[in-house]
Amino acid sequence: MNHHGLKVDPQLSDFITERALPGTGVDAESFWRGFSDLVHDLAPKNRALLAKRDALQAKIDAWFRSHPDAGIPAQKAYLTEIGYLLPEGPDFSIETRNVDPEIASVAGPQLVVPITNARYAANAANARWGSLYDCLYGTDVMGTPVPGGNYDKGRGARVVARTRVFLDEAFPIEGAAHADVRRYHVKDGVLLIDDLPLMQPEKFVGFRGNPRAPDSILLRNNGLHVELVFDRAHPIGSRDQALLADVVIESALSAIMDCEDSVACVDAEDKVQAYDNWLGLMKGDLEAVVEKGGKSTMRRLNPDRVFSRPDGGELTVKGRALLWVRNVGHLMATPAICDKDGSEIPEGLMDAMVTTLIALHDLKKTEGPRNSAHGSVYVVKPKMHGPEEVAFADEIFARVEDVLGLPRYTVKLGIMDEERRSSVNLKECIRAAKHRVAFINTGFLDRTGDEIHTSMEAGPFSRKDFIKRKGWITAYENLNVDIGLECGLSGKAQIGKGMWAAPDLMAAMLEQKIEHPKAGANCAWVPSPTAATLHALHYHRIDVFAVQKKLAAGGRRAHVDAILDIPVASFRKWTQEQILREIENNAQGILGYVVRWIDQGIGCSKVPDINNIGLMEDRATLRISSQHIANWLHHKICTPDQVMATLKRMAAVVDSQNKGDPAYKPMAPGFELSVAFQTACDLVFKGREQPNGYTEPLLHAARLRVKGRN
Repeated sequence: MNHHGLKVDPQLSDFITERALPGTGVDAESFWRGFSDLVHDLAPKNRALLAKRDALQAKIDAWFRSHPDAGIPAQKAYLTEIGYLLPEGPDFSIETRNVDPEIASVAGPQLVVPITNARYAANAANARWGSLYDCLYGTDVMGTPVPGGNYDKGRGARVVARTRVFLDEAFPIEGAAHADVRRYHVKDGVLLIDDLPLMQPEKFVGFRGNPRAPDSILLRNNGLHVELVFDRAHPIGSRDQALLADVVIESALSAIMDCEDSVACVDAEDKVQAYDNWLGLMKGDLEAVVEKGGKSTMRRLNPDRVFSRPDGGELTVKGRALLWVRNVGHLMATPAICDKDGSEIPEGLMDAMVTTLIALHDLKKTEGPRNSAHGSVYVVKPKMHGPEEVAFADEIFARVEDVLGLPRYTVKLGIMDEERRSSVNLKECIRAAKHRVAFINTGFLDRTGDEIHTSMEAGPFSRKDFIKRKGWITAYENLNVDIGLECGLSGKAQIGKGMWAAPDLMAAMLEQKIEHPKAGANCAWVPSPTAATLHALHYHRIDVFAVQKKLAAGGRRAHVDAILDIPVASFRKWTQEQILREIENNAQGILGYVVRWIDQGIGCSKVPDINNIGLMEDRATLRISSQHIANWLHHKICTPDQVMATLKRMAAVVDSQNKGDPAYKPMAPGFELSVAFQTACDLVFKGREQPNGYTEPLLHAARLRVKGRN
């Protein structure tokens, strides 16, 4: 279909014209004309920015080759000379307005899910609330394996006891413990617990049912709600002396619907699937069929939750997470739309235009649940390199707002601090979008991949586990918080931390991830609704905004010099066994992820590592693993023959791990016929040639080839 010089795949054209546009108040003629103008004006700028990335990388590679032992001062001087490291301007505060409280003033977990999976998307939106009883009972948090079969009463009793301890910590009673309570009731607007008040009565904010014997009690601590549910007919409530059947806690305050790293969208068909799910979320009518135990149920979006206030009024609490949408970065072009010259347009321009158009369905609502009560659209923009690229994103969304008739800065921007050139220039990156930035987030995975590629010529990198222990990562994580506070994000925007990548290890997460709120992050990523509920416990224990206030007052400031301390190996006398194990671990992750991406279009997978621990793999983890082997090959830590033999050996292991999947296509022994295996090899052996070490160009080409064969 031709729309004002844009050659649009019919599937995408029909979706936009027939499904996305109706109800937005934007007519098709204005949309397509504006979209065409945007593409033809901004695509050349997009290409110029990518060319600048390549030029800077070429200079850095050449400099490291001629300065093999240069220290940080020399490196810093050279990066300044070539315009990679920019001077830092005067202090300022962001001027973002109309930000919802889930972003600005309440701290809590953030889910990230692939938007192409309607069930995952609905589950993430509904993960605003979760049963603490279920999450404790069904994970390793209780210290023993999850039991199969019938309900384990002993384990259930331990879950109840542990939950009562949480209630004592967050909502202490004047002169009693929750474990001893026999009755919760409301009298004259006050919550009484066996006729005793809470030590902080203001934490009681609502109830349902008869105040003398409520169906539920709503409490609030550090901005997060907790609902105590009472039911004498419930299997658990009937055995509880206070009839407490469950403790349901506010969990994922926000969720990112991902069009980027966790999906495999390579053409119009894939993009329409992603956009259609986003449309369902914005309209509120997304549905997904869930198969469990031979039965099918329909998953729909939860309504808001309504309570009686202590003073007799009505309190409505949101039933769903506030949703961000993550667009793709500036790198990739899409065959879904070509410009007047027949060239594929930048996919990021398409994402910006279409996802914002779809969000109009939420903005236009006059009743019922809303995503944004403050009339904003929330877009995460990943993989930007430096302030110039952030300014370009700001320009893109200003043009989108003009086409769609939206007030300036309706679109709020999330900046992923995951590329080295953004990390060392973070303050100027924020300045470039100071009217719309509502989120900054560290992304250790992509950040490590970019670190390896940017400094490829500096020497062989440490083993991956040791890279995490180097000083640069602490400086990077601290600087993100410090700069965010310095730029006035506290109370206006999210300062986030990265993903917990082991979804089955919830006990370890509960022990370790508390460090994120302790570090001053008012959101941090989790891989599942269960993880969101458990991570929410950390935000009850830690008042993040008090931490931020203390950090800001203390004047801590991590320094760029520490970030520039490249994590190359200081000790390189590894044994062959150590080298082989590192290659095997990388190869297993690469193959386990790539084979499902290429053959089945699955963009996010739980892949067993070398220790058989299931880790969430996406394109960011793939970038690290492929760049790490490429670095070791380049510096002759290992040989091409050694790597190829390892890839073939690990392919057989991955085949065995997937033998229960009827859709799986084995890679061994016909390696030369497996597009997935050949792509995995290219990611490693051609890793140094890939733009900034990104995996998308090779993955997309291979997936399109496989789709063409089907």
